[in-house]
Amino acid sequence: MRILLVEDEVMLRDGLTDLLEGAGHEVVAVGDGLTGAERGTAEAFDMVVLDLMLPRLDGLEVCRRLRLARPALPVLMLTAKGDEADKVAGLSTGADDYVTKPFSPRELLARVEVFARRLRATPAAPEIIVRGDLTLDLGRCACVRTGRPEEVLTAREVGILRWLVRHEGRAVSRAELLEHVWGLSPNLETRTVDVTIANLRKKVEDDPKDPSIIVSVKGVGYSFGPLARATTRGAGGAGGQR
Repeated sequence: MRILLVEDEVMLRDGLTDLLEGAGHEVVAVGDGLTGAERGTAEAFDMVVLDLMLPRLDGLEVCRRLRLARPALPVLMLTAKGDEADKVAGLSTGADDYVTKPFSPRELLARVEVFARRLRATPAAPEIIVRGDLTLDLGRCACVRTGRPEEVLTAREVGILRWLVRHEGRAVSRAELLEHVWGLSPNLETRTVDVTIANLRKKVEDDPKDPSIIVSVKGVGYSFGPLARATTRGAGGAGGQR
């Protein structure tokens, strides 16, 4: 599996990375909650191993943001706290499992293997969105339009597309994208979202000045198409057919 590890203790983070990679998994390790939320909402992962006590953004808030952006993404929460209230809080926020420090490597790997078995038994979430002559391959971060060279999509652009398609049928605000794709405060005054959308339109639109895929909604933000209907290949997950 491709696992996002969010842990601020350097020695534990390095040890868990070695442990999981030794078991055959690909690991992306980060040391703070804000980065974890940012990467977890913008990139494709099979599961998240998430510490509860983190700098910049605590594990509960990271889990909440991940669950909003990618409801099917499994989250295994790690914490030094063993109180029942802490476990209930973590599970209520959306964690799928809970391990209290200190834990044995065998126990952690056994719990990770449970998620791996579920993944093997579940059809892969669709990563390909087709609209007319446009094909968005989110897994490969690629955009293909008939008669044009293939374009490479950035992680942020893929995150925007996933969020818009997941919430097709309604307008998505700039503040919402800023919070859930960038992992930043929705109150931040910035043109980052608009600039990224403009660059993305150059890749996906037939005419970026008259967009039909990523459409502006006056006074609100953006939607995926006027009626936000996308055709996908695959079953379930983000970008699924509505």
